[in-house]
Amino acid sequence: MNREIPKTYLPSEIEEKWYKFWLDNKLFEAKVDKEKKPYTVVIPPPNITGILTMGHVLNNSIQDAFVRWKRMKGYEACWVPGTDHAGIATQNVVEKSLLKEGKDRHALGREKFLELVWRWREEYGGAIIKQLKKIGVSCDWTRERFTMDEGLSHAVQEVFVRLYEKGLIYRGKYIVNWCPKDHTAISDDEVEYQERNGKLYFLKYPLEDGTGFITVATTRPETMLGDVAVAVNPADERFKHLVGKNLILPLVGRKMKVIADDYVDREFGTGAVKITPAHDPNDFRIAERHNLEKIIVLDISAKINENAPEKYRGLDRFKARKQIIEDLRALGLVEKITDYALSVGECYRCHTVIEPYLSDQWFVKMKPLAEPALKAVREGQIHFHPERWVKTYEHWMENIRDWCISRQLWWGHRIPVWYCNSPQADGEYVVSTEQPSKPCPKCGGTSYRQDEDVLDTWFSSWLWPFSVFGWPEETKDVKYFYPTDTLVTAPDIIFFWVARMVMSGLEFRKEIPFRDVYFTSIIRDMQGRKMSKSLGNSPDPLDVIEQYGADALRFTILYLAPLGQDVLFASEKCEIGRNFANKIWNAGRFLQMNREKIGVSAAPDNSIFDFADKWIVSRLHRTIRDLNAALDNFRINDAAKIIYDFVWHDYCDWYVEMVKERLNQSREAESFGESVEMTHAIITANAISIFEVAIKLLHPFMPFITEELYSVIKSGHDGESITVAEFPEAEPRFISDGIEAEMDLVQEVISSIRAMRKEANVPPGVLVNIVVKPKDENTLEILSANQAYIRRLAKVDTFSIGFDLHKPETSASNVVRGTEIFVSLEGLVNVEAERSRLEKEIARLKGAVAGIESKLNNEQFIQRAPQQVIEKEKTKLDSMKLTLAKLEGNYLTIK
Repeated sequence: MNREIPKTYLPSEIEEKWYKFWLDNKLFEAKVDKEKKPYTVVIPPPNITGILTMGHVLNNSIQDAFVRWKRMKGYEACWVPGTDHAGIATQNVVEKSLLKEGKDRHALGREKFLELVWRWREEYGGAIIKQLKKIGVSCDWTRERFTMDEGLSHAVQEVFVRLYEKGLIYRGKYIVNWCPKDHTAISDDEVEYQERNGKLYFLKYPLEDGTGFITVATTRPETMLGDVAVAVNPADERFKHLVGKNLILPLVGRKMKVIADDYVDREFGTGAVKITPAHDPNDFRIAERHNLEKIIVLDISAKINENAPEKYRGLDRFKARKQIIEDLRALGLVEKITDYALSVGECYRCHTVIEPYLSDQWFVKMKPLAEPALKAVREGQIHFHPERWVKTYEHWMENIRDWCISRQLWWGHRIPVWYCNSPQADGEYVVSTEQPSKPCPKCGGTSYRQDEDVLDTWFSSWLWPFSVFGWPEETKDVKYFYPTDTLVTAPDIIFFWVARMVMSGLEFRKEIPFRDVYFTSIIRDMQGRKMSKSLGNSPDPLDVIEQYGADALRFTILYLAPLGQDVLFASEKCEIGRNFANKIWNAGRFLQMNREKIGVSAAPDNSIFDFADKWIVSRLHRTIRDLNAALDNFRINDAAKIIYDFVWHDYCDWYVEMVKERLNQSREAESFGESVEMTHAIITANAISIFEVAIKLLHPFMPFITEELYSVIKSGHDGESITVAEFPEAEPRFISDGIEAEMDLVQEVISSIRAMRKEANVPPGVLVNIVVKPKDENTLEILSANQAYIRRLAKVDTFSIGFDLHKPETSASNVVRGTEIFVSLEGLVNVEAERSRLEKEIARLKGAVAGIESKLNNEQFIQRAPQQVIEKEKTKLDSMKLTLAKLEGNYLTIK
């Protein structure tokens, strides 16, 4: 039974309905099916603290387009959704809520605090998942995972134990990047560097024997309280006589030596540097070589601690800096202070200035893991799109440093290390996924406590491509769906996540985790600024969906996002998608109304194909071919433009208008021996069959509107979803360059007549008479055969064509591919206005001709340009000169 398509497209009335339909009918659920090839995508798990951003919309719209496309192509498409526990971010959110109640986590205790975090996660952690559903993502929600699920937690513990047993995890006291706000270590990759204007302080340290001073330069004078030496380069003649002598550390009174070390840069500052092993990674390494004491003078909040003079204890590091400089000035020990450009490291989450800090931490040795991962990308086992990111990946992998994986938090995967509580154990520990049941190997004790720290959030995320399928168990899912196919992610986590997943996949599965990585664009506002809450320039995607619809938002952002380039976005840009949706809707409504109006059902029949049908079929199959090729090559932005151009321009602007012409006359029926009704029914059925294929092509980009229209106009069985319909394949035999070239000519003639009408201000409802002097016999034949279309679409009354026809006395004229077209304007137009129009067009053509002639007379262009480019320019020049000559002739005859 036919359904009516409402006059106005209202996204809100169909989106929720169809998403429920897809879920109720389990259309997104993937099963192990050996008869089908799998296509697997794992979602970059958003933080449970997160809300939907435009970046999420772009990322997930790209993923969904690929997944829906592959599902329609017959693959067993599996898109695994999930969320990340986001250790630091989530703990901060819950701690802030506690502070509002006047409580803190330490008073609450670890167990009760974690219960509170789990309750928070149950209540708020799924917000972003609900929001993702609003944009129509076709994830298999039965497979939704969380990085602290029981199964994923087991995978994390298993990996820690395996790496430890292999000698790739170790514990040591090293300088780490410390966040004084979050009170935890963060990895090198989690530090973001900002260029800042700072100061370089030149401080004088007195020699113990009173014979003088040695001047050091530093950007962090507050750390001098932990100095244990001053170092100079052994080849520096200026300081050779001082090496081995004792200094007295100002303000502290500690005796320390002048040492020689090759690390010291003679060109920096004075050539002498203060050594603070507990608060600088380079100083730490120097201290290791010279067996120097390591004195920590800052606490976990970056305040001066009890190892410093009492005067400074409790001061924030920056307040201490001011006080120390003030006190040194009073002692005459500040030589000078100069401006200095600094690269300041900040915590990537809270943007607090990080502090190099000496502490016990757990590390992963990365070099052995990086080597096979680097080889996999270099050998083309994994492809990056765009390819330029390979260089970034290579640089990082070649210079990789060990990964600090311990975090001083409560929320996260607790480190599976168990310490014996017996005093005789002397720090003995056991690494195990479960609490040890055997006595301590060192003292025989049976009481254990687990390491207080948790693992870096990324330590669970790097296992995501296989842990979500049940690894370390050898499940049917992990055997079938791994390795995954396409990863869509932002380039800023190429180190945090992408590279580490490659390493873990090769280490634990002996296979790459994915075959292709698509790096998304950065969404910026119209001023080119990165979108952020602080700038207030990031629209809420849910507000945009409410105003424009999910399909409009999805299509617009895909249409605007070229591979490897940033996207300039504003909500108003979604008019692109909304206008497109309305265009498609109106075309579908026209077809359905005509089918109902005719009252006779008919199947598509190519025996009554005319020129327009053959042309649209050629364009359709070319579109199918080009769109599939674009998606195969990860050019999703090009794919969106290809289907947009076909539906909007070819189908709606031209073909539908030509169908209207055929439905408005009945002569065609007689030539096929059919009734007018049956002929019109077949014409409509042919148009609908093309439309069905077009909305299948469009479905991966705009799933809601295409499902709604497909349910109304499709020729198939009731209840069939476009989601699992077969994706169209191009048939080269239907693609005709000749027919498309002929239609290009017809369209250019129609467009030329329309332009002349508009320029001459001919009223829209007035028909005009035209005279056409064709370039050659072929043009005469093409335009004569299609004069009915030209007359209807250009609003022409009398259509005269021939080689010997004369230009009407008062007429507008133009030249299309050497064919002269005259529009009679007698009684319709101001002659002076037409002369003015021709003058402008002649001037424009003269400028274009001069430009091409200048290029062809340029020896450098002729020497460097490919021959085909030169020939193309020559052909263009000949065509322009012919058009110019004809226009100049027409100008002279206007009266």
